[in-house]
Amino acid sequence: MLQKLSIQNYALIDKLEFSPSAQFTAITGETGAGKSIILGALQLLTGARADVKTLLDETKKCIIEANFNIQKLALKPFFEENELDYDQNTIIRREISSQGKSRAFINDSPVNLETLSQLTDSLIDIHSQHDNLLISTSGFQLNCIDAYAENETLKNNYFESYITFKKSVKELEKLKLDESISKKEYDYDKFIFDELVQFNFQDGEQELLESEISILENADEIKQKLLSSISIIEHSETSILFGLQTVYSQINQLGKLSSKFEEFKHRIQTIITETKDINQELIKLEEKTEVDPERMSKVRERLDGMYKIFKKHAVISISELLLIQNNLKEKTTYFGSLSEQIAQAESDLKIKESDLKNKGILLSESRKKYFTEIKNQITSFIQVLGMPNGTLEIECLPLPYSDTGIDKISMLFSANKGLAPSPIKNASGGELSRLMFALKYMLAQKTALPTMVFDEIDTGISGDIAIKMAEMMRNIAQKQQIITITHLHQIAAKGHAHFFVYKNDDNKTTQSNIKLLDNNERLTKIAEMIGGNNPSASALESAKEFLN
Repeated sequence: MLQKLSIQNYALIDKLEFSPSAQFTAITGETGAGKSIILGALQLLTGARADVKTLLDETKKCIIEANFNIQKLALKPFFEENELDYDQNTIIRREISSQGKSRAFINDSPVNLETLSQLTDSLIDIHSQHDNLLISTSGFQLNCIDAYAENETLKNNYFESYITFKKSVKELEKLKLDESISKKEYDYDKFIFDELVQFNFQDGEQELLESEISILENADEIKQKLLSSISIIEHSETSILFGLQTVYSQINQLGKLSSKFEEFKHRIQTIITETKDINQELIKLEEKTEVDPERMSKVRERLDGMYKIFKKHAVISISELLLIQNNLKEKTTYFGSLSEQIAQAESDLKIKESDLKNKGILLSESRKKYFTEIKNQITSFIQVLGMPNGTLEIECLPLPYSDTGIDKISMLFSANKGLAPSPIKNASGGELSRLMFALKYMLAQKTALPTMVFDEIDTGISGDIAIKMAEMMRNIAQKQQIITITHLHQIAAKGHAHFFVYKNDDNKTTQSNIKLLDNNERLTKIAEMIGGNNPSASALESAKEFLN
């Protein structure tokens, strides 16, 4: 329930506060006084687009704030899911800066417009004049039937299965597309993969082979220089080892004279040992180094083949080739498993389609069960609202799986005797208003709707019909809050509270404001709505009758 609406710096409103009745509130005022501005402010709270041009003073920000009592609404899960502070007296605020930036808040926590809209959908239902066109859409008609049939659980169950089904359809389509593409590439990929497997390249092999071929190609030179080095180390009177041993002997003798020569003796001995080790390793290398034309040919052949493959795949290393090989292995393996995956996906899809079909049938049967009841109620309501020959029919055609089910709903309407019902879009504006009101009235009798705001839903009616509509509004208000913007005195007189929107004109600006009328003021305004300004005694008497 809307407890208070506060508007600052919006359109023709500088500052306005509005606290409607908990039941039926009527809002009246002259054309252009600003009634639609209040409606626009409420629509901003539902996530409507903000425009800096709507600011009265473009140097200041606009603030729209509403207090709602949500105690009777099961909204705690929404607050928990969105990590918002729950309060039975919830405050919703929308701000528009002078730069045109918009911000939204729920209980002072910033939220995006989607979250704001999700919450306000449960709090307020705004019906403006152009919304009458919605009644002609299949989606709106279907939603009305589902609301009346209380199909929320069936709809959710069906929708979950629908999403799962669509996901499986996409997965199967992707597998089949992959198979189609892979068929064209498979033979080539398999040929390249087999070629790489046949070469059996090993990581690090290139460096080893390049080192080996360098040795094989220079075996004579390497062997000669190794023998020369070995000779220098040990096979001559001037060899390195002979010289080192001579130095060691002399330092050893000096060590008898002073201990400070001991360190040199040990260091020289270490050098002698290391030199002997080097010499032994050089001897082994020299023995292993051989001129081997056959091995040289094999290594060259292996390297030539490797370099050709490098060039073919535009790489410079074996590690890159192995990466290509692994990728090709994955692709060819994936193709090999595609037929099996497709068969499994088709089997899964059949199961999910069967589940979707069953849930679609349950939802469809639940809808059809209420067709006659809905048709009879709407027909009776529109007859009360001045269309005594009005009739409504509901046509249901099968529909391929959609996000709303397997039904295409069409409401067919006729206002005149002898004329077969036709699509609602053919109805006149006044007929659409009454049809829409009849639907809202029916749903209000069946389920608890949020605060309902009607913007001149009484367009095209008058007299006794307006009285009947007003009585129906008052009936709705026994269960929920109704706010109605009207030009009809019959409806305004039925409100539990009557607010009057007016303009203040000074030398500088024109501003809109709103006022709760007391009994005397209300009597005068109703009389003016009946008989114009300076109402006559008979107009005042009629106003008393309506108010009583």
